[in-house]
Amino acid sequence: MKKNQHILIVLSVIIACICMGIVDAIIEPGYLVKSIIKVLLFLGMPIVYALFSKDGNIRKVITPDRKGILLATVVGFAVYAIVLSAYFIFRNIFDFSALTTSLTTTTGVNKQNFIWVALYISFINSFLEEYFFRGFAFLTLKKQTGRMVAYCFSATMFAFYHVAIMIGWFHYLVVILALIGLFIGGLIFDWLDEKYNNIYLSWLVHMFANFATNTIGFILFKG
Repeated sequence: MKKNQHILIVLSVIIACICMGIVDAIIEPGYLVKSIIKVLLFLGMPIVYALFSKDGNIRKVITPDRKGILLATVVGFAVYAIVLSAYFIFRNIFDFSALTTSLTTTTGVNKQNFIWVALYISFINSFLEEYFFRGFAFLTLKKQTGRMVAYCFSATMFAFYHVAIMIGWFHYLVVILALIGLFIGGLIFDWLDEKYNNIYLSWLVHMFANFATNTIGFILFKG
């Protein structure tokens, strides 16, 4: 089993992302149902892997460590500023109004419940994604394949996972720019977690990125 552990990790990540892509782009359930499915996949896949492989690393990556908090906070504020700046630069070039319409029609997210969804996205959803894409698809995979393969795989899957989420939300050029930004962001998240061997720094930065996108969502819903 040990020599095939990297295959199990890669297949688990790909299968989970495909399943979530189908849920997001085709089935389009309500946000609560979608969130439950995501929890089952993004927590379940690593747990199943750990049971079959007896790899204890999947637990070590969630061990708290205060080191690097200041660095992550500075990077987080920078990410928040960059995302918001990009929105204000491009809002007169691209039409972002389809975002709120798509959210309401496909997932039931609206002006009334957006604040609760935003809180979930910022704190819980960001943790799920960091545990899955960084703790599992990067730190755990890196032990089996080496750092460059893990870097590229984790960042690529993190970027393309969001394709299904963004379909119909933005102009295709915005989607392409977002994918490039997500890939680069994924590499930065991987670097932070590799430096301290846990997911808490990337989780903190991820929260700031979600704060920025939720700020944009609040502006759009308010408008």
